Amino acid sequence: MSSKELRPINIDEPRWDQNTYIGRAKFYFATVNPRNIFYSSKSLDEAKNVIDTYRKTRELPAGVSVEQLYRLKDIYDSAFHPETGQKITPIGRMSAQVPMNMLITGCMMTFYRTNPAVVFWQWVNQSFNAVVNYSNRSGAANVTQTQLGVAYACATTGAVVTALGTKSLIQGRSLLARFVPFFGVVAANCVNIPIMRYHELRDGISVYTENNTLLGKSKIAARNAIAAVVFSRIVMAFPSMSLTPVVMHRLERRPFLRKNPVLLGPVSILLTGFVLLFATPLACAIFSQKVWVPIQQLEPHLKEGTDPNVGRVYYNKGL
Repeated sequence: MSSKELRPINIDEPRWDQNTYIGRAKFYFATVNPRNIFYSSKSLDEAKNVIDTYRKTRELPAGVSVEQLYRLKDIYDSAFHPETGQKITPIGRMSAQVPMNMLITGCMMTFYRTNPAVVFWQWVNQSFNAVVNYSNRSGAANVTQTQLGVAYACATTGAVVTALGTKSLIQGRSLLARFVPFFGVVAANCVNIPIMRYHELRDGISVYTENNTLLGKSKIAARNAIAAVVFSRIVMAFPSMSLTPVVMHRLERRPFLRKNPVLLGPVSILLTGFVLLFATPLACAIFSQKVWVPIQQLEPHLKEGTDPNVGRVYYNKGL
């Protein structure tokens, strides 16, 4: 595609078809790319300025090709909330998922044999998840400090209790014991995300028409969105937290690692990172972030006063 192409670009939509899994996967491989986390605040602001300028003028800025515009859009999507336009804190961005989870998950899988280690790494994981869940919530609704505190406390408690409970049921250093961290993560996701986004369940999330006209808020859409996010987060964690234990269980028996146990942690972390590099975007792609739904499936109040020709509407699922 050349910079001389006259066909205007819809900069508000991904360049890949989001109605297909392959299209969504390509989008998330671009936006969840760990390299995006290393862009400076200045570079992110410059990308935003180019995107904002193109939105207004529909003309390529001087010196910017079509391919460069697309790349700047990928950078923009990786750092700014799709609905509020606010810059997300670095560790809350989905591009931070691979490096952060690489370290945290790798350590959870390595240091799982003692109760203090289980408690510490589950706490670290939930502290990170609290930031991610808040940063990638749907819409601009404010979350109070009390709600943040309750979500954080409940998720951390749920993760620790589940992990310790599972550990007590699986005695010894068997292969099953290595799955203790995963059970804790599953429990925490089922608690953390719904509580962190409780205001959405209570008040609903914003629903729009195809021309971006706000219709109102829907609790049905909120329930569907949060359920989808919980499911995709569990799927995201499953490959690294199921494959890594099996591989490490075998590697630990090798003479080289028996003689150099200090390498177990780094090997586990690197293996986890490799799996997450693919699992993160592929799990995000299970559901479209911009979800289309027939208006008949939502609350009656959204149809009141709405053009009868409006057949479907959309909402931002969040990540």
